[in-house]
Amino acid sequence: MSSLALYRGIYTEERFQQVYGAPQKPESGLAGMLKGRLARACHCSRAVAWHSLQGRLPIASWLPRYQPRKWLLGDVVAGLTVGIVHIPQGMAFALLTSVAPVYGLYTSFFPVLLYMLFGTGRHVSTGTFAVVSLMTGSVVERLVPVPLQSNGTDPAEVALLEGQRIGVAAAMAFLMGLLMVGMFTLHLGFLSTYLSEPVVKAFTSGAALHVVVSQLQSLLGLPLPRPDGWFTIFKTLSSVVEAFPLTNIAELLISGLCLAVLVPIKEINNRYRSRMWVPIPGEIIMVLLATGICFASSLNTHYNVQIVGHLPAGFPQPQLPALRLLPQVLGDTVALTFVAYAVSVSLAMIYAEKHHYTIDPNQELLAHGLSNLVSSMFTCFPSSATLATTNILDSAGGYTQLSGLFTSAVVLVVLMWIGPLFYYLPKAVLACINVTSLRQMFLQFQDLPELWRISHVDFAAWVVTWLSVVVINVDLGLAVGVVFSMMTVVCRTQRAECLVLGRAADTEIYRPVKENSKCFEIPGVKILSYQAPIYYGNRSFFRDTLSHLVGLSRDQEPYEDQGPDIKMHISTVESSISVLDKKPGSDTAVQAVVLDCSGVAFVDSSGARLLIQVCIECQKAGMQVHLAACNANVLSTLRSCGLLHHLHPRQIFVTVHDAASYLQQTTETVEQKDPTIWV
Repeated sequence: MSSLALYRGIYTEERFQQVYGAPQKPESGLAGMLKGRLARACHCSRAVAWHSLQGRLPIASWLPRYQPRKWLLGDVVAGLTVGIVHIPQGMAFALLTSVAPVYGLYTSFFPVLLYMLFGTGRHVSTGTFAVVSLMTGSVVERLVPVPLQSNGTDPAEVALLEGQRIGVAAAMAFLMGLLMVGMFTLHLGFLSTYLSEPVVKAFTSGAALHVVVSQLQSLLGLPLPRPDGWFTIFKTLSSVVEAFPLTNIAELLISGLCLAVLVPIKEINNRYRSRMWVPIPGEIIMVLLATGICFASSLNTHYNVQIVGHLPAGFPQPQLPALRLLPQVLGDTVALTFVAYAVSVSLAMIYAEKHHYTIDPNQELLAHGLSNLVSSMFTCFPSSATLATTNILDSAGGYTQLSGLFTSAVVLVVLMWIGPLFYYLPKAVLACINVTSLRQMFLQFQDLPELWRISHVDFAAWVVTWLSVVVINVDLGLAVGVVFSMMTVVCRTQRAECLVLGRAADTEIYRPVKENSKCFEIPGVKILSYQAPIYYGNRSFFRDTLSHLVGLSRDQEPYEDQGPDIKMHISTVESSISVLDKKPGSDTAVQAVVLDCSGVAFVDSSGARLLIQVCIECQKAGMQVHLAACNANVLSTLRSCGLLHHLHPRQIFVTVHDAASYLQQTTETVEQKDPTIWV
């Protein structure tokens, strides 16, 4: 076994900084800090300007370095494949958003082009996404419900209803884009980290169940309104059961046959993905077959099968969304923004890690923000990165964002020339496409056993989020999941264990004595390790635990502040501090306490006051407190709170071993000469 031998002096923090340098002090005051930042921000040169342009317009960075011979074929094949999938999926998710199918095609075109210009994820496919469409559709149904007396046959009435509904959806996309651009300006990309991976996966799985249940009425041909508010799944199931005798048998047969074809194709594509050059385009095949059969047999007139209807060719005139609707959709759009961004960034990070490159989370805010902001002016509903098409893009061999150009070209052809041919497409087929596209979300249940083995807390967050989304509602369920996940972090910091450390013989290694039977405490010295911040939320628990371990009584008299000129002090002490002063008749076995602060990330003012109080109580009990391995922020806070009026700088050590070695040497000196050691 290799050996390690080190010979050096004992370092306090003060001595170490004298030898190796102290941390740089930040600019004094708010004015100095702002002046320094403005000076750095205003520095400009040609190189800085070009670098800034590349950062804000990533295509200016990767396009000049594009390798056509190596990447072009993969981008073309992947882009065309994803474009073919976008056509039926866009129309299907428009149905989920409660708007006309053509708006799904618009949403599959504009955001893809814009993300190609501004996005940093090379393998990310944007467009319509089931969860985002579901959340948008719930708002659309609430603000623009279908009139009860409507028969759906009056063209003017249908056009008016569709215009009002896409107006709400476009307003949400516009506001979502504004929020994302604003978050980008404020560098708030880090907010997505509050949506942990278990919460995001549980949320998408629960939302997928909402999607399936919401499509039952289209699968069965039942003209039922979409319920709103809490317990929507149970309301929908109750309505479907009550109206089940009114099921349209023709649409039920279409749905059954469609699912019987699409589900096996999905399984084949997934199982033999590595052997197939491109996946089987089951959705577009089913769309073409169903459209042809419905046209040939006139299912819409003979059996009252609901069809897509007229799809106008070309593009709509750009116009500003209805800004008067923004206050009404603000609350729902904020939740939608966080969900869309969290899903998009999570997907981008997953594939960036797989292909060994990095993304800029803050730039992703700008990319998705501009995608929604600009596309809302072309009557598009909210968009984000999508699970299914991103997976297809990667499997088909895409290399760069250029694949989005070919995806948009496919959708463009449909919008300009082929779209009107889908007039006779049954809506039941689109509902089946919605259901089968959620396969990956339901497969996330397979991760639960592994998640249980890794972390019971994350497992609990997953289950609570999923149940909240399914039982209550999508929006509120997500909020419950986020709050629960954050509370688990707070509870873990509140109830962090304070461990007694012992030294492994003939080493400088200190480990918890209850977990390592051959690590022993140093006589007269109690070394404690606390692996959590010390703040207002856990100060009482920390004090109780520390008092119990070192033998402090809770009945000691409180120490009053005697130094009016010293801010935040609990007491004053004499100018000299004894390291080990063995008092005659003292019944305290512990002569010194070493607090290992290596796991203390930060200390707030309440925690600093508590540490000062502990120091004073230990001194009154005949024990001296020493700190070890404090980070610079903790030391700065403690100094600002006046701890150095109660602890000499030489009682703050660089490592636990420095403190323990110093105390052992001091003990030996005391036993030989019995003087008081001054530092």
